[in-house]
Amino acid sequence: MDYQLAGKTAVVSGAGGAILGAVSRLLAAEGAQVAIWDLSPEAARATADAVSAAGGTAHAVICDVTSRNSVREALSQTLASLQRVDILINGAGGSRPATTTSNQLSFFDIEPDDIRVAIDLNYLGTVLCCQELGRLMAKQGSGSIVNVTSVAGVAPLTRALAYSNGKAAANSFTQWLAVHMAQNYSRDIRVNAVAPGFVLTDQNRFLLIDAQSGAMTERGRQIMEAVPVARYGTPQEVAQLIVFLASDRASFIHGAVVPVDGGFSAHSGV
Repeated sequence: MDYQLAGKTAVVSGAGGAILGAVSRLLAAEGAQVAIWDLSPEAARATADAVSAAGGTAHAVICDVTSRNSVREALSQTLASLQRVDILINGAGGSRPATTTSNQLSFFDIEPDDIRVAIDLNYLGTVLCCQELGRLMAKQGSGSIVNVTSVAGVAPLTRALAYSNGKAAANSFTQWLAVHMAQNYSRDIRVNAVAPGFVLTDQNRFLLIDAQSGAMTERGRQIMEAVPVARYGTPQEVAQLIVFLASDRASFIHGAVVPVDGGFSAHSGV
C-alpha cells in the first residue's frame, strides 16, 4: 500500500524497541523522515542506523518522555534537524516486574512509588508528548497522532496492575484528545490509538518462553488459549496498522482505539 507519506516528518517515541523500530523503518520506507526518540542512546542509534542503511532519513534523539524538559529538548533537536513534525507515534512504555503480581509479590505489597513510575511511563509520557507536539500541530493546523497502548488497557490483564491501569488511562486520553483537538484547534488533527495484543519481543520473552527449554511457560500457555489465531503477533503486523492510521489514508478514522491482537479482546474465554 502507498501510505502517501513522502515529504512527511514523523516522531516515534520508544523507537529503540521491536514494534516501534518496525514502525520507524516502515515510515521511512514509505518516504517519511523519522525522528527516533528513545531513552537509550544505543537503541535510538541502532534504529536510526537501520533506517539510514535502508536508504531512509532518520535522526536519533535521546528522550525521557516522563520529563517535560526532556520532551521539549528532544522536540527542539528534532525541529533543528528535520524542520517540522506531521506525525507523532507515542510508543514509549512497558510493564514492570515491581508492579506485576506473582508468587513472590502480592498485590498488597506493591510499592506506591513503583506504581507511579509505571503510570508515568505508560500514561503521563504520552500526555506530555501530546502536549508539546500537539501545540505544534495546533499552530500548523494539521497533524496525526497515534498512541500505542495495549489490549491490557481495554480489559486489564491478570497480574499486570499498573501496566493495565496506565494503558487504560492512555486509551481514555486518546479519545478525549481526539475530540478536544478537533473542536478547539483543527479538524485536520487526528488522534487514534493502536492496542497491540501479545507480540513476542525481548521485553516479554522471559515471561512467555522458558529460557532453557524453549517451551511455553504456564503464562504463555494461558495466553495462547485466549488467542483465537493461536500465535503471537509480529512487530511488522502491528507497524502496518500504526502507519496506516498515521497516514492520510485513514482520514476519516478519528478517536478510535483499534486492537491488533489475533482476536484476544473478542474472546470471552468459553
